Amino acid sequence: MDRLDCDRMFVAVAENGSFAAAASRLGTSTGQASKLVSRLEAELGVQLLTRTTRALSLTEAGRGYLEGIKPLLEDYEALDTVTRHASGAPSGRLRISAPITFGTAQLAPILIDFAKQYSDIQLDVNFSDRNVNLVDEGFDAAIRVGKPADSSLIARKLCDSRVVVAASPAYLATRSTPKTPAELEGHDCIIDTNFREPFRWQFARDDGGTDTVMMKGRLQFSNAEACLAATLAGFGIARLPSFIAGSCLRDGRLTLLLSERGYDDFGIYALYPPGRHLALKVRVLVDFLTAAFKGRPDWDKGW
Repeated sequence: MDRLDCDRMFVAVAENGSFAAAASRLGTSTGQASKLVSRLEAELGVQLLTRTTRALSLTEAGRGYLEGIKPLLEDYEALDTVTRHASGAPSGRLRISAPITFGTAQLAPILIDFAKQYSDIQLDVNFSDRNVNLVDEGFDAAIRVGKPADSSLIARKLCDSRVVVAASPAYLATRSTPKTPAELEGHDCIIDTNFREPFRWQFARDDGGTDTVMMKGRLQFSNAEACLAATLAGFGIARLPSFIAGSCLRDGRLTLLLSERGYDDFGIYALYPPGRHLALKVRVLVDFLTAAFKGRPDWDKGW
């Protein structure tokens, strides 16, 4: 076992509070994580962690060692990054967090192209609608829909997207088509609970103000693809991100509603932690995504 691996694992365990979380962060097993820390303690001749059935805690020696080894590892990683920059060959494991719907519908094909171009990079992509902590959970980068709230991260905007209100032609054939936001109140609506305010639908007015309609719906999903499926099936009117609804608007399976009133626009962002040296694998990823999403996205065209 390499001493550097032992030190990295010790820091990960100390920061994450468990062997399981540290193992997940570094891409290994819980058993291997425990072995690495035990090997480090044996080499140093001191106990770094107090282990109980319920929790781990640092000993006094462990706190001192963590304080000293963490900046040394950071310097090592920085030196490694500079050297790899000089070689011009991005490589290594690249951990990415991305939202489920956008990730599978729009991001995955681009990442496959990225993997073809950079064969020495090992992609590890986690699709989740949870806003992960990049540093604590060991992610190199994240893709987020909407303006990021975490100001400690560097955010690079990849493109714009829109929120649209739409229904199927079959639904509208049996109900009146709403001409104003207020007329939505009499309709069946499908609620996407992933929105920050899922029941509050807002529309721009010509005078610069906003009309707000509080919506109710028999069907509520925490997934845009499920909301789209229900909308296509004629269950009602939905508020959908254009990156999932665009193709259906383009081919007529959905009808756009209240488009003249304006919808919320939002950005798609790539996030990564700040640092003295940005790892080359992260730099080429962000540059690749920026080029892939340059200009008006295809999902916002033709409708």
